Amino acid sequence: MNHFTHSGSLHEEPSIREIAHAKLARRAAAEGIVLLKNEGILPLAESASIAILGCGADKTVKGGIGSGDVNNRRNISIYEGMKAAGAKIVSKDWIADYQKRYDDARETWKEKILEDAKHVDNVFDAYAKNPFSFPEGRAVDENDISDATVAVYVISRISGEGKDRRRAKGDYYLSEREQEDILYLNHKNLPLILILNSGGPVELTDILEEASNIKAILTISQPGQEGGHAVADVLFGKTSPGGRLTSTWARRYEDYPYSEAYSYLNGNLEKEEYKEGIYVGYRYFDSIGIEPLFTFGYGLSYTTFTTEYKDLRITEQGFEVSVVVQNSGEMYEARDVVQVYMTPPQNGNAKEYQRLIGFAKTSLLRPKEIETLTIEVEQKQIAGFSEEKHGWIIEKGFYGIWVGENARTSKLIAVLHVPENVLIEENQAVCPKKAEFEDLGAVEHAKNLYKQWISLAEEDDIPFFLYTPKREERKSFHSPIAKEKTVEELIPLLYGNITQGASTLGSAGIRVPGSAGETSEALEEKYGKRSLIMADGPAGLRLRQRYDVDRKTDTVYRVGVLGALENGCLEEAVQYEGADTYYQYCTAFPVGTALAQTWDLELMEKFGRAIACEMEEFHVDLWLAPGMNIQRNPLCGRNFEYYSEDPFLSGVLAAAVTRGVQSNGNSGVTIKHFACNNQEDNRMGVDACVSERALREIYFRGFEIAVKKSAPVSIMTSYNLINGVHAANSRDLCTVVVREEWGFEGTIMSDWNTTVPEDGSEPWKCAAAGNDIIMPGNTNDDADIRDAYEKGLLSEREIRSCAGRIIAMIDKLAK
Repeated sequence: MNHFTHSGSLHEEPSIREIAHAKLARRAAAEGIVLLKNEGILPLAESASIAILGCGADKTVKGGIGSGDVNNRRNISIYEGMKAAGAKIVSKDWIADYQKRYDDARETWKEKILEDAKHVDNVFDAYAKNPFSFPEGRAVDENDISDATVAVYVISRISGEGKDRRRAKGDYYLSEREQEDILYLNHKNLPLILILNSGGPVELTDILEEASNIKAILTISQPGQEGGHAVADVLFGKTSPGGRLTSTWARRYEDYPYSEAYSYLNGNLEKEEYKEGIYVGYRYFDSIGIEPLFTFGYGLSYTTFTTEYKDLRITEQGFEVSVVVQNSGEMYEARDVVQVYMTPPQNGNAKEYQRLIGFAKTSLLRPKEIETLTIEVEQKQIAGFSEEKHGWIIEKGFYGIWVGENARTSKLIAVLHVPENVLIEENQAVCPKKAEFEDLGAVEHAKNLYKQWISLAEEDDIPFFLYTPKREERKSFHSPIAKEKTVEELIPLLYGNITQGASTLGSAGIRVPGSAGETSEALEEKYGKRSLIMADGPAGLRLRQRYDVDRKTDTVYRVGVLGALENGCLEEAVQYEGADTYYQYCTAFPVGTALAQTWDLELMEKFGRAIACEMEEFHVDLWLAPGMNIQRNPLCGRNFEYYSEDPFLSGVLAAAVTRGVQSNGNSGVTIKHFACNNQEDNRMGVDACVSERALREIYFRGFEIAVKKSAPVSIMTSYNLINGVHAANSRDLCTVVVREEWGFEGTIMSDWNTTVPEDGSEPWKCAAAGNDIIMPGNTNDDADIRDAYEKGLLSEREIRSCAGRIIAMIDKLAK
């Protein structure tokens, strides 16, 4: 360690950076809050007497558990945020009682994990399989709401890595106590504001039908360390809510496509058949004609906006839509999100009724203020993938262009006429489907809607534009090959630094305590190429909050996996004599879904720059984020890390974050998990059975956009198989699609310990596929790769290609 400066600070007090980033986290959390309902109760008057209740009132969940967690200094609960805002709170006794129940439940939970950890090989499995569940509070009574003029009821949920959410009371559904409390408040006729503090939807349909006193609903997702302040900012009108949903909230779980077959529900965790094909999220609901509870893109404000179509202009890349937005309200300044959708021709093949193709967010508009927005749409956004033609086609026909504030209220503003089929991009056939099932085909409801709007366009004199698609040019990629060094020297680069006790969670870092892992240091002594340090995300850097260093030997005292979880609450702190204590207080920003709900590319880029600032401070080279898998089903335990059910929105948001992180030239992102990491139960062994068209249009598309728009330094493959092949062993994914088709020139790494299970990825096949580096690295990886090389299964060129890309990444970041 003598050659490496310790990360962190010997001073425990908050730094200038901490204070500045806390402000950004607060702003981002407020911008991502979505107002789902408001019957005139919000914003609250400063004189309001408030009963704050519910499990998340003072135990507000900042983020999900697992590698997406951040060991930050402290979190502001909604109760604390409201107190700091000067709110008159009448339910302090209920809050105090819940604190005792919570503490008791945490102790029981801790004992359970520590006992289970004795009986598993990987102690993280004991943690992942036992996520903490909030205890029930005592029933709300008259004393808790005396003198209250309004109640704020916080419904919180915890989810995370390694386990999917459960279709059960207290998780996807309201708990018995939550339902009883809400109905009691309804009986007392006390106006109620529901706050949903969850990484995904909680079904509300029944309670909304029963409780007429629910006057407002906000979903705050998991808002990071400043969540309580952000909620107070919105409730009291300091900030007008500007967030929009990035996934569809169904009335009933059964309304989601093939919902009963998801993950553990059908009893088969070995195969997951993506029978819905391209019909994911709002694409399904809109095409089938199912009314959601809250649609994709939905969100209210404290003011109103009017949007008027200005013009559409054909460009070299596609076309542009210009609109004029006015804050038509009288009192509140706010921001609006303008969304552009496209309806493709319904020519007999399976086609969604509409898809998002562009959006823009206004600046902060004062009452009556006007702003003109121009939204660029690239032509590939209106194309579809043809498995027969092995490429992207813009079919002949009429394309409706719609503008509005969400997927259900958009208005037809123009029609594009494409006179003939044009194959704009040719591809290779990849990831052939092996399971015997057919995707959901053409839908009659979508066809009927198409006929209706064509007639509407002709009757209302909607402008028609002739559009002639152009062939897309493919970017060539350059793959550096390590030529100077021997194969013996290069093989250790193909896996990370091997450490004892490296877990799936990612605690294999040596130089920066709590970091996820490092590339190999095999070339450091001879060639001066140091290992690169990686830290988890995507809500911030996940490092140890503090660590101790022996003054005499300069050695870091290490902790186990449990010590790296939730600020070390599962492991007793040890006091070392003659040691210096270093502090690494990183910022817990809002989770991926909360950030995405801002629909704000500028804010996302600013968030990325803040991450880069902390990476530099703590000597981190690669951030293992953004997470950008598709929110295919609301029960996925890791949805909170991901942006959306929509691949276009996911891609452009990830690109913005990537540009921010990489703007300093020596920090890199790792977009993940490529691809189809859409469930957590048996995530290392499940086979995602999915058509190539669905892969291309839904599950690959966001990654493609991020690669082409922002050139991320690295990509992480997923644990799961895709049509029978582990992602890390798939040449189709790692080489054909990403490099040969998209022009990606960075490195590809595996997810942690993908080669450890007996049925996991094979080490040598990772290198052969183009998955350059196996993380975090183990001795079997080395032996397997060398054996395959000696037998001729793995070629010298494949080794040199992987090593060349790794060396190029080291040269880029290790400055």
